[in-house]
Amino acid sequence: MSVGFGKNAKVSSENEGAEGSGEAGAPEQLALIRESVRKAQVPRAKPRTWRGAALAKELPVARVLVDKGVLHLDRYFDYAVPEELDAQAQPGVRVRVRFGAGRHRVRDGRREGGGLIDGFLVERLAESDYSGPLAALAQVVSPEPVLGAELLGLARAVADRYAGSLADVLQLAVPPRSARAEQRPSPAPLPPPGAPDAGSWGRYERGDAFVESLASGGAPRAVWNALPGPEWSEELARAVVATLASGRGALVVLPDGRAVARLDAALTALLGEGRHAVLTADAGPEKRYREWLAVRRGAVRAVIGTRAAMFAPVQDLGLVAIWDDGDDSHSELHAPQPHAREVLLLRAALDKCGFLLGSWSCTVEAAQLVESGWARPLVATRDQVRSAAPLVRTVGDGDLARDEAARAARLPTLAWQAVREGLRHGPVLVQVPRRGYVPRMACANCRAPARCRHCAGPLEGQDSGAPLRCGWCGQEESAWHCPECGGFRLRAQVVGARRTAEELGRAFPAVAVRTSGREHVLDTVPSAPALVVSTPGAEPVAEGGYAAALLLDGWAMLGRPDLRAGEDALRRWIAAASLVRPQGAGGTVVVVAEPTLRPVQALVRWDPVGHAVRELAERGELGFPPVSRMAAVSGTSEAVAEFLGAVELPPDAQVLGPVPLPVTGAGRPKRVGGPPPGEHWERALVRVPPGSGAALASALKAAQAARMARGGGETVVRVRIDPPDIG
Repeated sequence: MSVGFGKNAKVSSENEGAEGSGEAGAPEQLALIRESVRKAQVPRAKPRTWRGAALAKELPVARVLVDKGVLHLDRYFDYAVPEELDAQAQPGVRVRVRFGAGRHRVRDGRREGGGLIDGFLVERLAESDYSGPLAALAQVVSPEPVLGAELLGLARAVADRYAGSLADVLQLAVPPRSARAEQRPSPAPLPPPGAPDAGSWGRYERGDAFVESLASGGAPRAVWNALPGPEWSEELARAVVATLASGRGALVVLPDGRAVARLDAALTALLGEGRHAVLTADAGPEKRYREWLAVRRGAVRAVIGTRAAMFAPVQDLGLVAIWDDGDDSHSELHAPQPHAREVLLLRAALDKCGFLLGSWSCTVEAAQLVESGWARPLVATRDQVRSAAPLVRTVGDGDLARDEAARAARLPTLAWQAVREGLRHGPVLVQVPRRGYVPRMACANCRAPARCRHCAGPLEGQDSGAPLRCGWCGQEESAWHCPECGGFRLRAQVVGARRTAEELGRAFPAVAVRTSGREHVLDTVPSAPALVVSTPGAEPVAEGGYAAALLLDGWAMLGRPDLRAGEDALRRWIAAASLVRPQGAGGTVVVVAEPTLRPVQALVRWDPVGHAVRELAERGELGFPPVSRMAAVSGTSEAVAEFLGAVELPPDAQVLGPVPLPVTGAGRPKRVGGPPPGEHWERALVRVPPGSGAALASALKAAQAARMARGGGETVVRVRIDPPDIG
């Protein structure tokens, strides 16, 4: 729906008469002349109103989406197309228009002009549904059409699903312009490659049939539970090549740059150089825009990249794929915070193309796709799984209580033996749930968390011999005692990667110790014996696989107050264990966690699919996502109450809460979407059953738009669909 600005964007009939006719009184004219002479002495850019300018002879109306990511302006606006911009003002190009309060309004006999703002020309029309004269396009930024009809439709679907604005989605979908990149011609399209053989897809039931369907122009939809090992990148590359062989395009979204590099190497080995584009933030704005333009122009039909690539305008899309959909990196941080998996599901439905969700593990959302019949499972037989997976052993609380070595040191006897044996044959991986030295401390007697006396923040250990330090206010504590039991001894709740590397270095003094974490992430390590200490997600690949792996402090990941704690812990454990050699080659994994817990049992049996199916059944009984749709409304208590009182929720909606959110301090990391430091916020959850998700998003979006339109933006209220952190 187009909107006539009247007061704001289009010249009203009364204003036209006041300025253009000769009926105004002489005193008013003299006043205008004096004012003009006075203002002429101060150089000022005159607003371009295109008064009297010739308009385009055909389709003189341009429907424009302005780059304003506010919900109450989430609509199109009509502008006139000047004759001199007729050739360049084509659908999809970037334009600049005058927009803002007071624009084109006559005040004290003078026409006021608003500021220039960027936008996209959506379509050209013969006439507008607005009755008054139209303001004109100020500028065509570039004649390059960057917003096609398919991308616009996808962006609108994403905005509606996540209760966001179309302009915000296009900020994520269309990269910033680089004039130099636009001037460089894209390479000529290459003919489709030949259909590849299935390769190692034969290890999976119906794996060969999946690749053959893609090569013949089909649109299969599958959830792929990949076998452990490094073959996943080659298998994913063969699926892409099979899609290209049918004359269609393919898009793959991966969680990080290391995964992109592995798939890039696999595709280059199969296709050669120049047959696919890589879209990542690390490439730099010019190179990324150049690659994006090659895709938009049809020169390249295969795209791989991180979450920003989920909107890549691939022509004749035949396959969309995502690897490791449970990784946090797939969730966009900027509004409206879409998840790459959900965007690709929308693309598969809109473009009627194939869909592939692959991972070593299995999320509840993936299990739901199979249970609903929308996708088919791509799994290996149990014999194949046993031959490819390492041996998994557990160390529980009972084992630790009976283990003298575990009481005196951090490494249980079973883990120490596994490390010693593994170092005889190659590198050993040690996964710890936190980076740094000693992130959290607790009383050694009663296990009560050690808190700062000044702000009640958590006390953290520093390097050896240094006093404790508060993680919130930064003050040091040298004379701590437990307020619960009066004890003076401390123990580490979660020991970080650097402290673990220090302890292992003392236990194995003749062995090299490497660390991989946020500050420095290793990509690969050689096959020589070494200890590799890594945080989850930063594990490097070892040449020939690791001889053994230790998964320490499992209770720290399982004990998180989060609905996804068990699923996420299992996913991180399996990702690390998949880098270990098979059991037949001596590969062993030791996990320090209670063996009776469901995620630990799923790891021992190497059955992530069964774990996800049981989690899905339990969530269905309790009404938790993804069986239900949920939204989070956060803000001050007054703002949340006002918002919930104004929104017209669906009849079957249920409001849970609100409950207080943790207060962040100056020295404490701020959670994305959480309260500003020092502010007391609350969060309410709104839940609806299946089938009402679209109605919930529409209601929340309408309420937020109405709130912004009446000036309620002074008190912030954040709305997020599908919040990832549900306790």
